[in-house]
Amino acid sequence: MLKNIDPLLNADVLHALRAMGHGDELVICDANFPADSIARATALGKLLRIDGVDAPRAVRAILSVLPLDTFVESPAMRMEVVGDPEAIPTVQREAQSEVDAAEGRAVPFASIERHAFYARARKAYCVIATGETRGYGCFVFAKGVLLAPDAPRGNPATQ
Repeated sequence: MLKNIDPLLNADVLHALRAMGHGDELVICDANFPADSIARATALGKLLRIDGVDAPRAVRAILSVLPLDTFVESPAMRMEVVGDPEAIPTVQREAQSEVDAAEGRAVPFASIERHAFYARARKAYCVIATGETRGYGCFVFAKGVLLAPDAPRGNPATQ
């Protein structure tokens, strides 16, 4: 055990989160997502797991150490419900609460059509599978930066 580290964050997940750079994306997915096959196409090339928990709980654990990107319009994304892209299932509402709590502000999910979500997931740094059994418990998060107190606050890409 480590102090102040959520016990759900196993060594493989912590290593991946630390290795990610600014703008890299990670996927948190439910049990129905084709996680293994998509994870093979990611930068990490293998599936990571946080078993036995639902997606919102995994989101809480990951965002307890991962800053979200503040230089992009949508650092948090959700998979759209097929046939009803405006629908927000309970699992997504619960995950939204975790995102907002972790960031201390509202960070609304952008929605991504299912097949576009799969394509984006293949380009992610990694995929983390959960034990979520509810459909549409699938999310993409873009990693941000932690700046020193005296660092400029502008967009680092332009500095």
